[in-house]
Amino acid sequence: MESDVLGLVLQAGLIVQLVLLLLAAFSVVSWGIIASKWRELRAAVQDSEAFLEVYHSESFDAAFEAAGHLDRGPLAVVFLSCCSEMSKWAEKTGRHALSAMSSADRRQIQKAMMWSAAREKQRLERGLTFLATVGSSAPFIGLFGTVVGILTTFQGIGRSGSASLAVVGPGIAEALVATGVGLLAAIPATMAFNAFVSRVDQICESMSLFSQEFEEDLAVLGRGSEDAEGEG
Repeated sequence: MESDVLGLVLQAGLIVQLVLLLLAAFSVVSWGIIASKWRELRAAVQDSEAFLEVYHSESFDAAFEAAGHLDRGPLAVVFLSCCSEMSKWAEKTGRHALSAMSSADRRQIQKAMMWSAAREKQRLERGLTFLATVGSSAPFIGLFGTVVGILTTFQGIGRSGSASLAVVGPGIAEALVATGVGLLAAIPATMAFNAFVSRVDQICESMSLFSQEFEEDLAVLGRGSEDAEGEG
C-alpha cells in the first residue's frame, strides 16, 4: 500500500508534487509545534499548581523562593514581576512597609501584573496561529492539487481519445492523493489547536484569579503593617 501511494506521488505532475511537498512541510512543522506546545503547557500547569500550593500554605518568602524554581508557570512569573516592582519601589523610596505605598504605587504594581500576564499569554499562544492556518488552509491546498491533477487527467483523455478506466483511474488516484494529504495535515493541527486554546484559556483564567487574590493580599498586608505602626 505504501509503495502504491509513493508510486502515485512520483507519477504525479509537477504542480501536484509541489502541493504535496508543501503539505508535507506543513505537517512536519505542525507536529513539531504540537510536541513542543504540549510539553510547554504541561510544564506551565504543573509549575503553576506547585507554586499556588506554596503560596497558599507557606510564607511570602517561601513563595518567592519557590517562584524562582517554578518559573515555567505563568503564576510564578506574574508573582516575580510584582516582587520586582515592589523591590524597585523600596529602593526608590527607602521604605519597606506596604502601608507607605501610595495609590499610584499600587496602580504601578497592578500594571506590572497586567503586562506580565499579557506577556505570558503571548508566550503560551506562540505557534498556535500556525496550527490554525494549517488546519484551515491545508484542505483547500490539497483540493487545489486535486483539481490540477484532474484537469491534467482530462487533458490526457483528450489527447488519447480514450476514457477507459485504465486511462482515467491512475490520474484520478494521483489527484486524490493531494486531498488526502491535505486532510492528514489539517486534522491533527485543528484538533491540537482547539485543545491548546482551551488549555491556554484555563491558564489565563488562573492568572486573572491569582492577580486579584494577590492584590487583595497586598491590601491586607498593607493594612496590617499600618496597624502595627499605629500600635508602635
